[in-house]
Amino acid sequence: MQQYRSVYGQYLNFLFPRTFNEKVQVRKLFDRRPLLTQWADKYLAREYVARMLGADVLPTLYHVTTDPSDIPFERLPKQYVVKATHGSGWTCIVKDGSSVNNQQIIDCCRSWLSTSYYLLTKEWVYKGITPRILVEEFLDCGTGNVPHDYKLFVFNGKVKFIQVDVNAPQGRGRDIYDTEWNRVPCRLGPRENLQTPIAKPGNFDTMIDYAETLADGIDFVRVDLYEVRGKVYFGELTCTPANGFHTFRPALWDKTFGDLWKMRFFSGTCRSLLKRRGMGRQGSHSLGEISPARQTSRFHQRAFLR
Repeated sequence: MQQYRSVYGQYLNFLFPRTFNEKVQVRKLFDRRPLLTQWADKYLAREYVARMLGADVLPTLYHVTTDPSDIPFERLPKQYVVKATHGSGWTCIVKDGSSVNNQQIIDCCRSWLSTSYYLLTKEWVYKGITPRILVEEFLDCGTGNVPHDYKLFVFNGKVKFIQVDVNAPQGRGRDIYDTEWNRVPCRLGPRENLQTPIAKPGNFDTMIDYAETLADGIDFVRVDLYEVRGKVYFGELTCTPANGFHTFRPALWDKTFGDLWKMRFFSGTCRSLLKRRGMGRQGSHSLGEISPARQTSRFHQRAFLR
């Protein structure tokens, strides 16, 4: 909460969150649904996706381990991806296995395994994940480059916006589109917008169907997908995008995204309980004096697990 104040210059409005970032922060503090941890775990998420959509939408899994020294490098294809199950961004893309130092990969994996991503970011969804290393298929779009990353924002079971990340050698960029594939005048995060819009993916309707199937019954999740050679592949499920510190430009888009998220936390019972405890009223304890641990232990079951 102090980090939120240092970034935005104000205390978190956790009683009446309105913006997208505020609601991500509230989820981090209060939402303890086990499903969110399953989704954040990159190994268990595969099991969920296989059950909901079938295993054919998953990149091939070559190896899973808690000891990176047993990765069978000699049996891996030329291209593959190494990632940790219990964090975000802990990924190593290998495009030519014959030219890499295997020991460096092992050392990197050991560093990941010895690090708690929860302690780094305070994102509760990562706290209970068993640290493991996955070695998966590299999804080659035909050029040897990483394919476009389609990140579908699903609010209460419906896709509303699609973030597209382009990672081409000639440049990296990001655009936001609505479900009619109209380019939205929004810059999200540090990346620049693309100079020209990209074409709507051929399997766009399939992407929408997959995302809404995976997100059924949840108030918000971001579903990351790829389209490679005419087929849609699963990437990951993201419950707390950017750790609740996304930069929206113009800033009004933070509120626009937030308006679409109808949080289960918004219940009269929970609000009344918070007020009875002396939180959120004029002249009561400042938010900085209330530890997240106290808030969570008191309220999360009534707010989310009913």
